[in-house]
Amino acid sequence: MIRVDMHFHSTCSDGSDSPEALARLARRRGVAVAALTDHDTLAGVPAFLSACRKLGIRAISGVEISAEYPRTLHILGYNYNPEDADFQAALKTIQQHRDERNQKILERLNDLGIPLTMDEVQREAGVGVIGRPHFAFAMIRRGIIHDIPTAFSEYLGRTGKAYVHKVSLSPEETIHAIQRAGGVAVLAHPVQTCSDMKKLSEILRWLKSFGLWGIECYSGHHNPAQVEAYKNLAIAHGLEMTAGSDYHGRGRPGYHFGIAVPETLLPWARLGILM
Repeated sequence: MIRVDMHFHSTCSDGSDSPEALARLARRRGVAVAALTDHDTLAGVPAFLSACRKLGIRAISGVEISAEYPRTLHILGYNYNPEDADFQAALKTIQQHRDERNQKILERLNDLGIPLTMDEVQREAGVGVIGRPHFAFAMIRRGIIHDIPTAFSEYLGRTGKAYVHKVSLSPEETIHAIQRAGGVAVLAHPVQTCSDMKKLSEILRWLKSFGLWGIECYSGHHNPAQVEAYKNLAIAHGLEMTAGSDYHGRGRPGYHFGIAVPETLLPWARLGILM
């Protein structure tokens, strides 16, 4: 068995730890293979890869992209070329949609009598892109709500008063953008996409027709029974199995960095990793 983590977030999106701090955390937790997967941005990847090289950790480029779909459908991209201009342009388009959504969320909160400013929210995000957790942190700092779950249940989640849908690329466009940059595409935390295994199987067949490479079987979101069910689906559809905690730090307590998996879990060479 080895410890890996191929899904976690830094201050460049909605995590609370810097890319360098996450590399040090990986070293402390005995993680052998790691991929930083910030939302819709590659900003933290160079610093993370550099820090991992210095610490002797095998690391690959990563990203998490929210694809346009009626349900949550997040696609992880691995081992792409971070300098690929077309991939950077695709992510810039997504980030523009994110900025537009953030402005609409702010307007809805203001209309509800919550006097936040974008400067306050940006201070919570630091140098990273703004996400819904940063609105939650800003509301907590003002004393409007007391915790993250309340912020999402009342305001920011899908049924919240200030929720705004974020326009993004289609699943097909997302997978092809990752592939054109030389990477592979993986469905993140499938439990969030569909709890019905028969329907999820149909979704996987559909995504594989676009080139989906793998499914995140081991996740901080999955219980042991779900892990086994997703492993069986991966085998049935000829998909690779990946593992990630979805660690965000203080923004998502209860998620633990690093997951123990069989050393033969993945064709590591396809990901540019020599074991």
